[in-house]
Amino acid sequence: MREQLQRVLSDIVRSLKDPRVQFVTVVDVEVTSDLRHVKMFFSVLGSEEDDTKQALQALKKAIGHIRSEVSSRVRLRHTPQITVAYDPTAERAAHLTDLSLIHI
Repeated sequence: MREQLQRVLSDIVRSLKDPRVQFVTVVDVEVTSDLRHVKMFFSVLGSEEDDTKQALQALKKAIGHIRSEVSSRVRLRHTPQITVAYDPTAERAAHLTDLSLIHI
């Protein structure tokens, strides 16, 4: 179910018209065992702190629409509550790669 929700959420986020989410990628989701709560983790390509904050605001603003889309695309007894969090893993990996290239 986790993988299916991640695919669906990725598709929904890609379809949003808000330019603040143009470079957003859904990188992971956490789902509670009762499927009532989903935490969606995202990253922003080439992100600066301001871009990340704007993307977070846009995603939070679109939560109602996102939940509605999840409800129509995934068969669940209850539509899950969705929270959004930034995942800096890709940014840290890029930084570490840059550091390793400097020291070669």
